[in-house]
Amino acid sequence: MRKPRTEKTIIQNVEVIDIAEEGKGVGKADNLVIFIDKGVPGDVVNVEVFRKKKNFAEAKIHSVIKFSELRTEAFCQHFGVCGGCKWQHMTYDAQLQFKQKTVTDALERLAKIDVSGCEDILPSTQTRFYRNKLEFTFSNKRWLTDGENTGDVEPDMDALGFHVPLRFDKILKIEKCHLQADPSNEIRNEIDAFARQNNISYYDLRNHEGALRNLIIRTTSINELMVVVVFAYPEEGQVDLLMNFILGRFPEITSLLYIVNQKKNDTIFDQDIHVFSGRDHIFEEIPANFVEGEALRFKIGAKSFYQTNSVQAHELYRIAKNYAGFTGDELVYDLYTGAGTIANFVAREVRKVIGIEYVPSAIEDAWINSEINNITNTEFFAGDMKDLLTEDFIQQHGKPDVVITDPPRAGMHSDVVQRLLEMEAPKIVYVSCNAATQARDIALLNEKYEVSRIRPVDMFPHTQHVENVVLLVLRQAQHAEGR
Repeated sequence: MRKPRTEKTIIQNVEVIDIAEEGKGVGKADNLVIFIDKGVPGDVVNVEVFRKKKNFAEAKIHSVIKFSELRTEAFCQHFGVCGGCKWQHMTYDAQLQFKQKTVTDALERLAKIDVSGCEDILPSTQTRFYRNKLEFTFSNKRWLTDGENTGDVEPDMDALGFHVPLRFDKILKIEKCHLQADPSNEIRNEIDAFARQNNISYYDLRNHEGALRNLIIRTTSINELMVVVVFAYPEEGQVDLLMNFILGRFPEITSLLYIVNQKKNDTIFDQDIHVFSGRDHIFEEIPANFVEGEALRFKIGAKSFYQTNSVQAHELYRIAKNYAGFTGDELVYDLYTGAGTIANFVAREVRKVIGIEYVPSAIEDAWINSEINNITNTEFFAGDMKDLLTEDFIQQHGKPDVVITDPPRAGMHSDVVQRLLEMEAPKIVYVSCNAATQARDIALLNEKYEVSRIRPVDMFPHTQHVENVVLLVLRQAQHAEGR
C-alpha cells in the first residue's frame, strides 16, 4: 500500500539576513532559524522546508519575492549539485564581507577580544582557476541529473568527477571545472573518453572493484605538471595502455605517476608511487619579490602538502613574516611546518628556524627544500606536537623569540597551547584556516597574551573558507617595553 503523500511545508516572506559557515543563507520565521540552500543575504523568499528540528529548519527556495543586490549569476554549469564553489551566486565583494564577518564574529564571541582593529581581508588576485591541485574520483555510480533516470534507455553510469555532497558513492561527472587552469580539464576529459573507449572499468565504491579509482592533477606557476592515476584492480595491460596514452597525448607532463591502491579508503600516504615518465616530483617557486634574496624553490611530490592557491599563499606568508617583525637575530619555532614552506620562507631573515611536523615524509621534504635553496639555518623534527614540544626539547634547542603556528582545521591540542603558555615566547603568529578553533585557542592563550594584529586572507574564492593571521604579544614583554 502506497504511503500517503505529506504536504509540503511552505513558509512565506522569509528574509535572508546572514549566511552560515556551510554556505547556506540564514532566515527567521517567528522563533525558528531557517537554513536556506542557495539563499543570499538580502533575498526575500518563500521556502520549502525539508527537515525540521526543535529550534531550526533546513529549506530550499520555493519562489523568490525579491532578489538580493548581493546576488549574481553562477558561472559554473555544475553549481548547486557539485559541492564546491557554493558562494559563486554571490558577488565577490559580498563574499569578502561575510568572510571578514566570520573571522571577527568568532574572535569576538569565542575569544572575547576587541576586533575593532581587524585589518581588511586580503582579496585573492585570482577568483577562478586558482588551485594548483585537484583530485577527481572514478565511479560506476554516476549522479543522475533531473530527467536522466526516466525513459527506456539505460543511462551510462560511469563518471569521472567530484563527490556529490553527503553521497559518498555518487560522483558528478564534471565537464568543466573553474578551479584549476588548463590543461586540467582537457587531461581529465581525454582520460575519461579513452577509458570508456577501451572498456577500462570504473571503481565501485560500495563493492570495491574496478580498475580506475582516482586522478590527481598538480600544476605550478613555473609550468610544471604532475598527473597521478590511481588504479584499484586493473586487468593485465590496462595500466600501460592508459599511461602510454596520457604520455603521448600530453607530452608536456613533467611527472607522470601511478599508484595501485586496493585499500578501502582513498588515502595514498601509505601507498607506493610508481614513476611512469619524468621525475617523481615537480617544482614550485616563490618569486624573489616575496622573499629576501633569490626566489625560493620547493620540491612537490605526489604526497607533499603545498598550499593549493600558490599566489595567495605567498601573500599569506608575507603577512605572517611582517607580523613577526624580524630583526635578524631571532630563534623561530615553526609549528605544523609541513614541508617547511614557511620555515624556509623566513629563514634568510632570522638566526635559526626549528620546524616541527607530525608527518615524517613532510619533514623529509622540508630538509630537501632547505638544501635546494642553500638554506643552512633550519632544523626539522617529526613527531606528535604535544609529545615532541616538551620542556626538555626547549632546553636543548633554545627558547624561541617568535613562534609561528599553522595547525590543521582542528586547531592546536590543549597540551600544545599549555606548552606555549609555559614557553612565553615574546610573539606568536597564529595562522589558521578555521576561525572558530583559532578563537578557541586564543581564548586559552589570553591568560598571558593579547592580540595585537588580525588580518583575514581569502585563499578560496567562491567558498566559505577563509584563512586568518593573528599576532599575539606576550603581555610581560609589552610592559617591559613600556618602562
